[in-house]
Amino acid sequence: MSMLESEQTKLQETNNYVPKQPSHIECSIEKALDVIGGKWSFLVIRELFNGTKRFGELQRTISSVSPKSLTDTLRHLEENGVLERTAYPTVPVTVEYKLTPKGDDLHQMIKAMKLWAAKWY
Repeated sequence: MSMLESEQTKLQETNNYVPKQPSHIECSIEKALDVIGGKWSFLVIRELFNGTKRFGELQRTISSVSPKSLTDTLRHLEENGVLERTAYPTVPVTVEYKLTPKGDDLHQMIKAMKLWAAKWY
């Protein structure tokens, strides 16, 4: 094993390693849908492209979502590393949501979906 390969292996073993170009791309649409395929996920992600939002702001902008569905969606996206939840010790507690780099990476895909829908519907 060359020195370069050894260094790459060490980098890949760390939790924070994100390859610039994946060495192998498998058909992973199912994996992507597991992460972001919820009924409300795309709308939540779309709203967070505009910056950090609080729960009430998200609920107002996505008027047809119930509080339970929004909570479930936010938890699911947080567990999958798409968004980050920050709670501030105020009375009442202030909670803000923002996209992680993983969530920001979805911007081009969602933009392409918008263009597709505009073209065909």
